[in-house]
Amino acid sequence: MKRYMNWAFIYAILGLVGGVFYREFTKFYNFTGETTLGYLHLHYIVLGMLFFMIILLFEKNFGFSDKKTDKLFLTYHIGLNVMVLFLLIRGIVQVTGFESSRALNATISGCAGIGHIFLGVSLVLILNKIRKKVINYKG
Repeated sequence: MKRYMNWAFIYAILGLVGGVFYREFTKFYNFTGETTLGYLHLHYIVLGMLFFMIILLFEKNFGFSDKKTDKLFLTYHIGLNVMVLFLLIRGIVQVTGFESSRALNATISGCAGIGHIFLGVSLVLILNKIRKKVINYKG
């Protein structure tokens, strides 16, 4: 359970840093439009901190973790961080006004999509693992 709390804490810090970066970076460039940088904070707070705090409660009550769970969480971490990395890259491109080629634009979108896929698949598998424990719980 300690590692779930540690992950929640790390993602809380990353979320706060993402929020500060968004605010300061857009202020530095006098940018007032829409940018994906605004989602860094939200993704890390909800999909990082809150997710692992909820996982901590399920672990405490149902003890669902095993070796396979570690691999699922590794995939979850990879998916979340790849997704946020490409949100960051896309946001920097938007704020700076960098003229990206179609290939670069497609690459950024594709890599963010891969992050979403890793995150989505691991999320479903983790929730299914918890669901099985909850269904078989004898109180």
